[in-house]
Order: sequence, then C-alpha cells, then structure tokens
Amino acid sequence: MASKCWAALSRRRLDKWNITTDTALARVLGLFDLTSLGVGATLGLGAYVLAGVVARDVAGPAVCISFLIAAFSSSLAGLCYAEFAARVPKAGSAYVYSYVTVGEFVAFVIGWNLILEYVIGAASVARGFSNYLDFLIGNAMSNALREVMPINVSFLSDYPDFFAFGMVLLLAILLSVGVKESSLLNNIFTTINLLTIGVVIVAGSMKANTGNWAISVDDIPEGTENVGVGGFMPFGWNGVFTGAATCFYAFVGFDTIATTGEEAKNPQRNIPWAIVMSLTIVCLAYFAIASVLTMMIPYYEQNIDAPFPYAFEKIGWPVVKWIVNIGAIFALCTSMLGALFPLPRVLYAMANDGIMFKFFSKVHTKTQTPLIGTLISGLLAAVMSLVFNLRQLIDMMSIGTLMAYGIVALCVLILRFQPERINSNVISSFENQSKESLWSGTKQLFNLNGLKEPTQFSGRVASWGSLFYGFFALAFGYIINAYISNIQEGDPIVITIAVVLAVIMIVIVIIISRQPVSSLKLSFRVPLVPLVPCISIFVNLYLMLQLDRYTWMRFAIWLAIGFTIYFTYGIMNSEQGKKDKIERQELVQRNGIRDRKLVEAKSKEATNS
Repeated sequence: MASKCWAALSRRRLDKWNITTDTALARVLGLFDLTSLGVGATLGLGAYVLAGVVARDVAGPAVCISFLIAAFSSSLAGLCYAEFAARVPKAGSAYVYSYVTVGEFVAFVIGWNLILEYVIGAASVARGFSNYLDFLIGNAMSNALREVMPINVSFLSDYPDFFAFGMVLLLAILLSVGVKESSLLNNIFTTINLLTIGVVIVAGSMKANTGNWAISVDDIPEGTENVGVGGFMPFGWNGVFTGAATCFYAFVGFDTIATTGEEAKNPQRNIPWAIVMSLTIVCLAYFAIASVLTMMIPYYEQNIDAPFPYAFEKIGWPVVKWIVNIGAIFALCTSMLGALFPLPRVLYAMANDGIMFKFFSKVHTKTQTPLIGTLISGLLAAVMSLVFNLRQLIDMMSIGTLMAYGIVALCVLILRFQPERINSNVISSFENQSKESLWSGTKQLFNLNGLKEPTQFSGRVASWGSLFYGFFALAFGYIINAYISNIQEGDPIVITIAVVLAVIMIVIVIIISRQPVSSLKLSFRVPLVPLVPCISIFVNLYLMLQLDRYTWMRFAIWLAIGFTIYFTYGIMNSEQGKKDKIERQELVQRNGIRDRKLVEAKSKEATNS
C-alpha cells in the first residue's frame, strides 16, 4: 500500500517531453509581447512606492545597492526559469517544470503556491493602486469608507476597498476577451510606464545632488526619527541586506512569462530571451530610479506612500509630478494585468492534468482563453483586495514565490545530469540499484573514470546530491539567520557548526559538478551549473527563513486546503495516473503476468531495449 501511494505521489508527466504545437490556446505572443509582459508585471509598486520606503526606513541612499543585490538573486532564478522554458514550453510555469522532473505531489504544491502568489499579487497591486490614488486626492476615499462602512476585525482591512475590487474585476473581464487584445493593452501601458520612468530619471538627474549621499548625522535636523549614522549607508550593511530582502519582491513577476508556453510563438527561443531581457530592463530601471530619488531629496525626507510625486513637488516641479502620477496609474494597471494573466493559465495546466477541477481547463471557443478560470480567479483576487489591507497581502505574497524559485533551481540541477532516455513511471525507483563494488561506486561518485555521457548511476548521484544540498543549505541558512549574533561574538560551537555545514555543501557541489552533463541541445542553458542553481537554492531558502511565524501559519492553512483538494480529487483523477494504469494493464495482458515486480522487470526490459 505504501509503495503504491509513493508511486502515485512521485509519478511524473512523461508525455510532455515530446512537445508539439497542438494547443487549444492561441499562439499570438511574440518576443516583444513576452518581454513587455514581464516588464509590465515587474516594474510597478517597486518603482513607484518601494524605493521610497526602503530608502527612508531601511537602507538610506544605499537602497540602489539593495536593488542590485535583489536583482542578482532574482536573476539566478530567472536563468533557471529560462532553461526550463526552453525544455518544456507548456502553460503552467514552475508547476510543469516540477511535474516532469520531481513528481506529481511536489508539482501540485508548487502550482498551489503559484495560485497564491498570483492571487495575492493582483490583490496587493490593486490595493496599492487604490492607496496611491487616494493619497493624491487627500485620502478622501478612505476617510469616507472608513466612516460609512468600518471593519472592526484585527486581521482585516479598516474598510472595504470597493475601488480595488472593481479594478480587479474589470481587468479579469478584459483578460477574458482574448490574449491578443489584452496583450496589446499591456504593450501600450508598459510603453507609457517606461516613458514615465525615463522622464523621472532625466528630470530627477537635473536636480540630483550627490551631497545627499554624504549627509553628516550632525547636519540632519533635530527631531528627525530613524536617521541612522548618516552618509551613504546610514544603517550599515545590515540595512543594505535587509533592504535587499524587501526589494527582492519588487522583481517578482518575470515568471509570468513562463506561463505563456502555449500562447507564445517559438516558445523555446522567445520565452528564455524574454525572461533575460525583461530582468535586465527592470534591474537598470530600479537602480536608476533609486539613485535619482535619493539624490533629489535626503533619504530621511522620503515619502512612503508616493515618493516621486512628493519629491517633484518638493523641488518645485508640479508639471513633472502629474506626469509621474499619470504614468504610475498606467504602471500599476499593467502590474495588475501581469499578476492576473498567469493565474488562469496555471489552473488550466493543473486541470488539464486532472489534479485540479476539470472545469478550469475549458477554453472558450471564441476568445480562446480559459474563460471560467479567468473569471473565478479574478473574483477571488477582487475579494481579497476588498477585505485585506496592503501590508497583510504583501506578507503572504513571498513565501510561495520563493519556494517555487527554489524548486525550479533544484529541477535544473536534476535534469542537467540525467541520461537522455525514455522513463516509465511503472519502473520502481529501486530496481536499478548499482551492483558495483564499494571502490567502483566511489570512483563513479566522483567520476574518476572520466565518463562523458550521463548514466543512471550518475543521474541518481546528481538527484540525491541536489536534495541533500537543499537540506544542508536550509540548515546553514537557519544557523546564519538565528545565531548571527553568536557568530559575531565568536561563539566557537555555532561557528564550528556553520563551518561544517558549509564544507558539506561545498563537497556536495563538487560531487555534482563531477558528474557527466546531458548533451541535449537547448536554445538556452544556465551557465556555471551547478554553481548558479545551488546559489539560487540557498538564497531562496534563506529569504524564506526571514518570514515571520504568522506568515508560515497562514501558509500552512493554505497548504492544508490544497492537500484536501489533491487527496480527495487530484490523486484519483490524475491523467498521468490513468496512463500509468493502462501501461500496467497492457504489460499484464501482453506478458501474462500478475506480480507487480515482474511487471516492473518487464517494463525495464522494454525500456532498455
């Protein structure tokens, strides 16, 4: 019974390796459309709100360095996404990637987390948009709603935000009309957004004063709170890295591109390059914006609700202020569109595989979009924007994203070292154990024989090595995070544990790097494997450890709901499970055998032949 349960949880979607152009969705998105989608989904609240918040309270002028660090960690995940998009250009993003690599249960967990990410992403941008607009009209909207319809519940918003609710529903209806139409609107909004960013950078540079990066603490007006020690890094490197952890979430959104595998033209080429190009554009934009903003006015004078309108008003340029306001409105609309766009695609992919309710896979014949999934997911995001405030939404957005990024990097490690062969879920994971001697096995472990092509043994070494690396990286990250003060004080026990864990991680990376690499030709490959995926795994795990216990508790509740759906519906209706069952029945009929081990042995013989 246990073996059957494990076989169900670990079964992989095998038929998707043979990618065809057949799809119910419309292939209308070119390289420009995909890059525009990634830029639009990413370049939003981070540019118009987050830069001011981090500059004033966390990192000071060094917020530009925080953005660079965040961009580096996001780029590692982006490279991994790009390779997987080249391998598996299907709708579903990290969900599909983990399904073909790790197994069905992990894929469901990732897909369920992506649903959470996109729902909260759309709701949080809508709420942020509402707050931004409300600030421009003197908080008239929030004051009126707070007075007429107050919500006196600690874990909900102070008032229902009907504006945010309506905006999300409107965009969900727009997405239901058709991909080409919504893509055209996204391109227009993204162009306006980039033009606005250009105006901000050029106009702000004309009023830039590098002296604002070297303000002495003695020159700061008395009574100003939270100023640190002044200078470029008023809160030290600790503030820079804390700011980087916050700025990381400004880069969430590029994975939207990876969900368009069945609607993209030439997906194996265009999706990887769109990811790389969009991250490059966004990184340069964030760095320039943060630099200009902190040189225009001192970091301790930044406004946390609308930093750029406040800055241009402060320097006496009201015309530029309103140009920025208009551009920000279009940018936030684009961010909402980018968050809502991939959500029904993930539901569509999961429903097509049978592990989510089947009605989510229905594609409207006229619009060629997953209509039901789009409207239901839009309604869910709209309700969340109605009753939760921005801070509560942002707290939940990160954890699912980081887990997805980490597993995609893990999948790159596993797949890069696998032999090119057709697998079968019918084969047990135990029947291919090596029969070599201990010394021969050790030689294979470090590839002292100089093998050039991957084997089953080397593939298992890379797979298990990747999993063990993730475990030790989590332990190392926990030690660094929880006992940083002990390390700074020179605690020998904590330092010894940290060093031992670091050495083990390095040895595992060396062992993985010694294994022969698959020669499969791809339009994009992650450079410096296994180093880049390993760094990405560690960074994502470390950032997950920064989240508070309440976020983990809410995340546990969300997972519990997902597990209920999977174990009561998905595991029994899985399309891959049905195919595996048919395969076993065919083997029984063809060979006249009933014993499961014999079935597996026959399956192995057929595969090897």
